[in-house]
Amino acid sequence: MSRLTDWWHRKSKPVKVELYTRWSFHSFVALEIGMSGFTVLHSAVVNGVWRIGLWLFLLVCAHAALCGVTQSRALDWRLGRGERPVRLIVAVVAVTLAGLFALLALRSTDTLPFDAGVIYLVTGLSGFGAAATSLGLPKAAHARYALLGLVAVTSATGLLLGLTTPEVLGNALGTLITGSFFVFTYGFSFWLLKAVWDLDAARELQARLAVAEERLRFGRDMHDVMGRNLAVIALKSELAVQLAERGRPEAIAQMTEVQRIARESQREVREVVRGYREADLHTELDGARGVLAAAGIDCRIEENAAVPLPAEVQSALGWVVREATTNVLRHGDARRCTVRLTAPKGGGGAVLTVENDGVPDPDPADGEAARQGSGLAGLRERLAALDGTLEAGTAGNGRRFLLTARVPLPAAEAAGGSVTAGGSVTAGGPVTAPAPRSASVTDSAPVTGSAPASAPVTGSASVTDSAPVTGSAPASASAPVTGSASASASASASALNDEMTP
Repeated sequence: MSRLTDWWHRKSKPVKVELYTRWSFHSFVALEIGMSGFTVLHSAVVNGVWRIGLWLFLLVCAHAALCGVTQSRALDWRLGRGERPVRLIVAVVAVTLAGLFALLALRSTDTLPFDAGVIYLVTGLSGFGAAATSLGLPKAAHARYALLGLVAVTSATGLLLGLTTPEVLGNALGTLITGSFFVFTYGFSFWLLKAVWDLDAARELQARLAVAEERLRFGRDMHDVMGRNLAVIALKSELAVQLAERGRPEAIAQMTEVQRIARESQREVREVVRGYREADLHTELDGARGVLAAAGIDCRIEENAAVPLPAEVQSALGWVVREATTNVLRHGDARRCTVRLTAPKGGGGAVLTVENDGVPDPDPADGEAARQGSGLAGLRERLAALDGTLEAGTAGNGRRFLLTARVPLPAAEAAGGSVTAGGSVTAGGPVTAPAPRSASVTDSAPVTGSAPASAPVTGSASVTDSAPVTGSAPASASAPVTGSASASASASASALNDEMTP
């Protein structure tokens, strides 16, 4: 029983609704056999015509089985998974009409009495036959016309066989009521199933559109950053070539400017990529709450961070929230999701847990690496850079999926202190600010101070050779462009303005 329950909980909502619909249709097969078949068999045995009752019982069983197969194939056709079962629909109509004609013929010869068995058999054959046929018709109006035609055929057959008016009216009314009920039930069940599948497809499309929108945003940012700088680099390089061909020394200044713009472009690209890769924790938490709520998942956010989290820790945990939210939407069928963030004072680090009741259904054909997914591997790499860990797996007897991320905090943050801009830590002791990793001195910025010009530059600092560094003298500025080179510079500047004009 527990395996069956786990199997059911691992199915997605559309699959659950489809299974419920299909088994409801299958249950109608048993209902027809029980309501019509056994009733008419009992009536025939009581009246001493058990052989006729047995043949009618077998007819009902064949009709019910044929309706069940037709319903399943018609449902596949309506969901776009197969062809329309035209032959099965014709077979259902033929067996239904043949059964009604045989039953009314037996009644007209007083072989069977007009009792509950005959009434249930007439309503069962007509009702279930009309319902099974309605699923294979392209429009709902066609199903109504088919039902009215069945009522008319039943009434006309009864009159031709000499049945009394009350019997004809009773058969017609029973066929109309039973057929209308089952046709409406089948139609509404399919409409509900189709709506669930459409909503699931819309959710998948929304996720793809979100990814495409993020790619467009990144492309726009890269274009805004690199478009202007590359245009300037191209124009200044062209100007430098013209100056060099004329033997003008101003070409060196132009190439120095190109070097500065290229380095500035590298810095701006790194900022764009860094901003794209970093994720704000609180923004991701708010986004997860909104996205999961829109998907019909009850999302609870519990924050208990007693100490401030560094920017790199917030970024890493923000990516954990983003990836966990994506997994909840795509790989499970969750109804509730809880996100907890704790960062107690006195140590222990920051702990983020994402727990939901939508455990994905594992595929035996997939390996362990495929089941873990590349997203979780990427999160482990991000957390490993901060000495953090990530654990993911089932919990609560396999009915819940739990993802836990742990990141240790520096001593200052764990003690409750906060780092100031100048490099000091409040309530945690002084901390010396680290030296910058790189420095660049170009010809466009003067370098002043009391240090001698021969002071070495360590680390990854670079000093351009076109601007001397002195104790208090600024670096040499770019020389003005005169003569024919000036005209070329003006033309290049004009072309640059045209290029940047929207």
